[in-house]
Amino acid sequence: MLRREKILKESKANKTPQLNRIREVVSSQYHPEKNNEIVNFIFDTLSVGVVILNQKMDIVYKNKQASLFLSRFELPEEIPSVGTRIFNAIHREKFQELFPGDIMITKKLEGSPSNWIFRFAVGTSSYAGIILYIIENKVSHKLNVNEIRHHYRLTRREADILRRVMDGLRNTEISEELDIVEQTVKDHLSNIYMKMGVGNRFDLIRSLLSSSSI
Repeated sequence: MLRREKILKESKANKTPQLNRIREVVSSQYHPEKNNEIVNFIFDTLSVGVVILNQKMDIVYKNKQASLFLSRFELPEEIPSVGTRIFNAIHREKFQELFPGDIMITKKLEGSPSNWIFRFAVGTSSYAGIILYIIENKVSHKLNVNEIRHHYRLTRREADILRRVMDGLRNTEISEELDIVEQTVKDHLSNIYMKMGVGNRFDLIRSLLSSSSI
């Protein structure tokens, strides 16, 4: 019996330094500031806008795509109304009953050729908040841009700009989204017009939307 207790004590003593070492390694690898940077990087590289709303319907976080959206448009007036109803349902513990399925709003916004989808993700446990995903149903999604690029021998950067032109972005918005100066956008557009045999933005869009060969 004494021998067994001695073995258990020695085993525990041997494990303690190992556990301490594991804790040290974990602590050395865990940097809240760096983790926040990683999270922000992930959100900013998403192709959809992400907005977090608190119970007052204030925006407490927005990623890069959401910032670009909000620089061009305002959130539809239905968003605060639906958000308020969601929080009221959570407080009454009737969220699942009143909102049993996906919560989405589809809108056509003035000045945009695309339809926009606003999808709600709702936290009802430890975090009672709303994450709003802003998804653009882009015109460029209906085109085979890779095939167009090969057909007209566009560069990858020219194809990037072509997509954004088709989606209704202005030169300043394209330069901001691609992190290049506006003059570079204009230079690429001139090359695109020349390669595709069109004279301006309008002719470019009309040509692609009416083309049946591509």
